[in-house]
Amino acid sequence: MALIPSSAHGTNPASAVMAGMKVVIVQCDPQGNIDVEDLKAKAEQYQETLAALMATYPSTHGVFEETIREVCRIVHDYGGQVYMDGANLNAQVGLTNPGYIGADVCHLNLHKTFAIPHGGGGPGMGPIAVAEHLTPYLPAHPISAAPGEKAIGAVSSAHWGSAGILPISHAYIRMLGGPGLTESTRYAILNANYIKARLEKYYPVLYSGKNGRVAHELIFDCRPFKQSAGVEVEDIAKRLMDYGFHAPTISFPVPGTMMVEPTESESKEELDRFCDALIAIHGEIEEIAGGKADREDNLLKNAPHTAEEVCADQWNHPYPRERAAYPLPYLREYKYWPPVARIDNAYGDRNLICICPPPEAYQGDW
Repeated sequence: MALIPSSAHGTNPASAVMAGMKVVIVQCDPQGNIDVEDLKAKAEQYQETLAALMATYPSTHGVFEETIREVCRIVHDYGGQVYMDGANLNAQVGLTNPGYIGADVCHLNLHKTFAIPHGGGGPGMGPIAVAEHLTPYLPAHPISAAPGEKAIGAVSSAHWGSAGILPISHAYIRMLGGPGLTESTRYAILNANYIKARLEKYYPVLYSGKNGRVAHELIFDCRPFKQSAGVEVEDIAKRLMDYGFHAPTISFPVPGTMMVEPTESESKEELDRFCDALIAIHGEIEEIAGGKADREDNLLKNAPHTAEEVCADQWNHPYPRERAAYPLPYLREYKYWPPVARIDNAYGDRNLICICPPPEAYQGDW
C-alpha cells in the first residue's frame, strides 16, 4: 500500500497502481502542507501493508514543508520506505538533498533542474537514486557483471540510459560545478518570490510558507475572476499568447488556478515583462467587472487574436484592434502572432484526429 498526499502529481498514484499497489490519500492542511496527524493515523492503520510514502519536496503546492523530515520518520517508524518525486529538485540542489531529508528512493528529473527541456511530451529522462540499503535491489543488465541475488532485471534497453540526453546534463553539471548549481537553485527560488511580490496584490497566492515565502513555484488563485467578471483561468492563459507568452500550467494542482515556475533561466527583464503582461490582463478583467467591457465579447474571451483576424477588412468587436494585438508597447518591436485563434481544448483532448496519410500515399512506382 502506498500513502500519497492529496497535493501529489497525478503520476504518483498512477505509478503506484501500475505497480500493483493500493493507494491511500493523506490529506493536506489549509496551508497546503501534509497533515502530519492524518499521516500518522493512516500509517498506523495500514502498518501491516504499508510499503511507501510518495512525496514531493518542495510540495506541488510550491511550499517548503517544514515537517518533511518528521513525515519521513513517521513512515520509517511504521515500516515503510519514502519515495521522493524529484520534480522539484530545482529548489533543492546545493541547499539540501533527498538523503538528508530522509528519502529512500528518488527519481531525479533532468528536465528543468539539469538543463533538459520540459514540456511537449519529452524528452523525459531521470536517474533513480537509492539509499545504501536498497542498492542490492537495483536493476541489473545483461552486459554488466553478474547481478546480485536480490537484483531485479533490466528496466532499460540501453545500459546507462539515453546517450542523446545524459551528456547534456553531464556537461551542464561540469560547467557550473557545485557553486554554480547552488546559485541556480537560489535564483529559481528568488525568481518565484519576485513574481509573488509583484503580482500578489492582483492575483491571490494560494499557498505560502509561514514567513510568506514560496519555493521555486507558486499558485495564483484565479477563481474569484469567474464570479466578478465571468473570466476563467483559461481566458487568462489564452490572452497571455497575445502578450507573447506561452501560458504557465493552469488548473493543476488546483482547478481554476495558474502555477508559475520561472526557474533560474529568466532575466529580471523577462520576469518584469511577464509581470507587466499579467498586470495589464488584470486591468482588462477589471474593465469587465466594472461594466466598461462586455462580459462575452471582450479581449480575454476572444483571445488569442491572430494576424489574419486583426488585418481583416471586418472587425466586429467593441474594442479596438490595437488593444487586441498590441496591448503593451514592447509588442510593437517583438510580437509573436498566434497561428490559430481559440480552440476547444477539452474537445480536442477527447476527439483525436488521425492526420496520417492513407497507406496508398506511400506506394511508389516500383
